[in-house]
Amino acid sequence: MRRTVSAVALAALAGTAFTGPALAQEEPLPVAVTGPESVNVSLHQEPGDPVEPQVELGLRAPGEAVPDENGVIWPIHTGDYTVTVDASSLAGVAAVDFAGLDGCSVAGLVATCHGSEIYAGSDYNRLGGIRLDVTEESAAGDAGAIEITAAGEGLAFTGHTVDVLVGGPELLNKQLAEPAGFRAGDTFQAGLGFRNVGGLGGDGVVLRVYVSRGLSFPGTFQNCWYDPRDPEDLFGRSEALCVFDSQFAGDAAYGLSAPFPVATAGFALHDALSYRFSAVPADEARRLVAEGDYQAGTGPALELVRLPQADPAGYTRWAELDLPTTNTFDLDLTGERLRARQGDTVSVDIGFANHGPAWLALLRSGGEPISFWVDLPPGTTATSVPEGCQAAGWEGAEGDYLCFVSTPVLENDSRTFTFGLRVDEVIRGAAGRAFFPYTMPNEGDPANDSGEIVLNPRGRV
Repeated sequence: MRRTVSAVALAALAGTAFTGPALAQEEPLPVAVTGPESVNVSLHQEPGDPVEPQVELGLRAPGEAVPDENGVIWPIHTGDYTVTVDASSLAGVAAVDFAGLDGCSVAGLVATCHGSEIYAGSDYNRLGGIRLDVTEESAAGDAGAIEITAAGEGLAFTGHTVDVLVGGPELLNKQLAEPAGFRAGDTFQAGLGFRNVGGLGGDGVVLRVYVSRGLSFPGTFQNCWYDPRDPEDLFGRSEALCVFDSQFAGDAAYGLSAPFPVATAGFALHDALSYRFSAVPADEARRLVAEGDYQAGTGPALELVRLPQADPAGYTRWAELDLPTTNTFDLDLTGERLRARQGDTVSVDIGFANHGPAWLALLRSGGEPISFWVDLPPGTTATSVPEGCQAAGWEGAEGDYLCFVSTPVLENDSRTFTFGLRVDEVIRGAAGRAFFPYTMPNEGDPANDSGEIVLNPRGRV
């Protein structure tokens, strides 16, 4: 909750409004305009491309906003101020839409915004967004700037400039496909590449390749650096970062001088491979390497090779592939057979296991759980229910209890779900079961997808 206060109350509250020291009243409050340093206005538009503002503006004041004991966040300055957003230099360069700015009046390519409160930090000082688009007059290389200035009594503003370029480098990535007959344990020879749909070329490219647990990089390249996945982080990714000092042209496609190999483990299934090329100058690229925890490659150097012909339909902003798709896992549910007298309470173990060879990660859904149902034997009542299970009882339920198994399920995983059952009535051969409601894709042996729970079976236990 935010609230306006009087100047008298402000003096008393300024010390709790932000984590830094309170500013003396006679000194102007330093406030900086925030926003991106630069924006590239794309000449390449596809159906479904985002239309959100590329320029988000705000204000940053000292400290951070902290709520008081009532949860109220108070401003550290009250008093009128004006922000002027001048995009006049974009006339004939790009179309400017100020509709996303808050509380602003617009005259041509200049917006004037008014405010009366400033909060510590930047979270509560949003000014709004500006959308930029090309027009029929726009051409690759056209440039301009958005100048933002501000003024207000008792405030010392630092303005901001957003440089705008039309048709700068914009790299789309070559789509990937799993080869026919590909199996776990094979090595995928990835033909990585990009198409520059911007009108301008550039000098320097960075390639980032990411792979999940079941994938790895079997070889290294001299101009690539590698950051292996933390073995404890099952959802983590290994990364390869490759630097190319090469120049590239506008409206042109490039590939690698050699395929980029990605090995698959015997347990791999629907593991994630993704990559992207970015236009990054060589010095900036090497700074990225220096800031990361990378291991240098030792093999031959990769190079960029211009492709004389490239189907535009074969390139996308987000290049990713799940592989292999044909491996299988073997989920197994087991019950228990035991004897009990009327009035006894017994523990019944339901076993869950994966006999592999594949793991079950569900990476695309963020590792959501899988589930199975439990029907209790007739004549019994559950006195304790294992963690992860809940009484069903709703319309359409397929059993008495629904149990959830968190993912990933490793290739050699096993877990136990223990129910406490009270025997209300002895029924010979009373049978319940644990079962999956359907056969999951890539299940290698559906025959063991259910297990019986039998009390007082006929014959031996």
